[in-house]
Amino acid sequence: MPELPEVETVRRGLAPAMEGFVIANAQVNRPDLRWPFPQNMAERLTGKRVLRLRRRSKYILGDLDSGETALIHLGMSGRMLVSGDPLGQFVHTHPAPEKHDHVVLDMENGARITFNDPRRFGAMDLFSTEAGDSHPLLASIGPEPLGNGFDESYLVEALAHRKTPMKSALLDQKTVAGLGNIYVCEALFRSKIHPTRPARRVAENRISKLVPIIREVLIDAIEAGGSSLRDFRQADGQLGYFQHSFDVYGREGEPCRSEGCHSTIRRIVQSGRSTFYCPTCQR
Repeated sequence: MPELPEVETVRRGLAPAMEGFVIANAQVNRPDLRWPFPQNMAERLTGKRVLRLRRRSKYILGDLDSGETALIHLGMSGRMLVSGDPLGQFVHTHPAPEKHDHVVLDMENGARITFNDPRRFGAMDLFSTEAGDSHPLLASIGPEPLGNGFDESYLVEALAHRKTPMKSALLDQKTVAGLGNIYVCEALFRSKIHPTRPARRVAENRISKLVPIIREVLIDAIEAGGSSLRDFRQADGQLGYFQHSFDVYGREGEPCRSEGCHSTIRRIVQSGRSTFYCPTCQR
């Protein structure tokens, strides 16, 4: 599933073709994805101007001049692809329709935004912009790791009494927004914290140092266009490249990249997910 860097990469790719422009026509080709689409979604989108695109955790949010906000979640295999952009940033011709093109937005500027999702685990919704983060999918999400609300004092307090392993605590979206399996593994490696260590047993100074490391990992990934492991594509259809920079994720049995370390990367399973770490560097 796309994590924060992948979603932010898609948002940045969509913005030049959508922000400030009217959705000339919205086409909805099925009644649902993971959940039913909101009633009359095509009609509620058609003719509306996209005021801005923003991201909250792993969701893309499009504020419309109708006072509603479109919520988009890519799910496991969802893609938001742009074609026909007159600015020349994307493919100029619209591709032939595909079986899993579930929502198609034709913009007034000639761009077409296609939500393609073979597995149909993605989602779209419309809700009042004034409701803010009270939407059920957003209400309990923690602070953004790249925002001011995520700092050393916050994370120390948030983890002070957590008995769960560090990796599980950081994957909890109530603790911090948008982190997923890949980037938690990478951040814990850079911070030299063992993924199974109970959060409350990690020293405060180590947790404090983890905050800038999490930000560093996410920024590095965003600059690389995210990570393409299976289905993820950027808005122009290109692959992300951060997977070529993984220190531990997916590298089971390969040598640790830390200078002077002669261990190999190990994999364990935590809560049904693979965890990759260096047994020497991370304690």
